[in-house]
Amino acid sequence: MRIALLGYGKMGKIIERVALERGHSISIKADSKTTTLDFSKTDVAIDFSLPSTAVSNITSSINANVPVISGTTGWLDKYDDIVEHCNRKNGAFLYASNFSLGVNIFFEVNRVLASLIANYPDYKLNIEEIHHTQKLDAPSGTAISLAEDIIKNSNYKNWTLDEDEDDSDAIKIEAKRIVDVPGTHIINYNSEVDAIEIKHTAHNREGFALGAVIAAEWIANKKGVFNMKDVLKINE
Repeated sequence: MRIALLGYGKMGKIIERVALERGHSISIKADSKTTTLDFSKTDVAIDFSLPSTAVSNITSSINANVPVISGTTGWLDKYDDIVEHCNRKNGAFLYASNFSLGVNIFFEVNRVLASLIANYPDYKLNIEEIHHTQKLDAPSGTAISLAEDIIKNSNYKNWTLDEDEDDSDAIKIEAKRIVDVPGTHIINYNSEVDAIEIKHTAHNREGFALGAVIAAEWIANKKGVFNMKDVLKINE
């Protein structure tokens, strides 16, 4: 399979190595200096670029009839527009806030815990996420996904980064940036008598890269809008 890497930073280079190890080839290595994209020798595109370029990269892939997966966060205010465009063009698009197989299992554990604890208001919730200092958006897309899944399965109404905000309906998210931390996410439920905590810690970026390549392999020759639940056959 010929893969276009739309974003050739640290993650792009790791994805390249994983893809080559799995027998694929790289047709495009696009970075911030790339001005044109030629998809004529590409079977699927993987976008790990910047929030400012992700929409253009995804749109260009769809316009070229190339299935595209994206792990770039910070652009989701345009997500519905991309979905509409993909459907109109009969394209293939998959977005995930995190491609790690372990994180996607963690998402499912988070949903179950949120639904179990929803009827026990003595437990107060907060989310902590830690990433490397080069991560541009805060909170992380993964933390937002975790919060949104809790909201769907509990009495919380929204989330906030404002620690001083006095809103019992809002999930407090604490975003930390520390050098060389690939990604840690912690869900804390605290009461006066005990605490429940679930945590996912990425030891390196290999898991993100492997999940992205697996998703690229899966989406080839498909049409529609998908997520990692489709790839991993969760809740089928």
